[in-house]
Amino acid sequence: MSEPALFQSQHPKATCFSRSVSKLPLSTGLNSRDLERLETLIIERIKVKKGSALYRMGDPLRSLYAVRVGAFKTRMMSFDGCHQIIGFQVPGDMLGLEAISSGHYGCDALALEDSEVCSIHFLRLEKLSQDLPVLQHNLHKLMSHEIVRDLHMLFLTGNLNSNERLADFLLNLSQQLSTLGNSSTDFVLKMSRDDIASYLGLRLETICRCIAHLRNHALVEIVGRNVKILNIEGLRYLVAGHFESS
Repeated sequence: MSEPALFQSQHPKATCFSRSVSKLPLSTGLNSRDLERLETLIIERIKVKKGSALYRMGDPLRSLYAVRVGAFKTRMMSFDGCHQIIGFQVPGDMLGLEAISSGHYGCDALALEDSEVCSIHFLRLEKLSQDLPVLQHNLHKLMSHEIVRDLHMLFLTGNLNSNERLADFLLNLSQQLSTLGNSSTDFVLKMSRDDIASYLGLRLETICRCIAHLRNHALVEIVGRNVKILNIEGLRYLVAGHFESS
């Protein structure tokens, strides 16, 4: 982890989740006393500059990270040096879950824009979860969510064509943004088209053709990184294989 990439807040916990620890996915179902115990595990608030790494593949697991502000991409590198994007994370998402099984982070976590995370001490979290069955359930649920996400990607790459993959990606992103209280139909992509292509297992030129296809069928308008979904039901029909062009 390069030193210039990260810099701590002057008051690590004061403005981290002091008033919103209950919004953490780990906190679902916890009472006020247990929420206070969970908050003690938040070691520091970390700012990560755009393009910098929060952690690198192979680094030892010390903390899990809750995204507070900004966005990240996670990527793996093959033995021949090729990179594969395996996910995108937005506020409310957790980073580092893949490290629990081996004790080492299994990917790089890179900031797509100037971002901020809260560092949660993993060993202390593990110990507290033994005392709080609800917290342990929430941790298991988050890990299960990662498995479901991976299974969805296997289905997506094995069963959907390129236009359907991009439509599915935009629908999922739309739903995430809506959950965060943002517009589900008018938003700015934080990731590049190269990143999207890598994530969907497509070539960049294929992504460009897909964007043109969605535009020509009045489903989505994408200019640069600005996205405007024109027909969200049409996108759903496209992913389901039932869309008929006029």
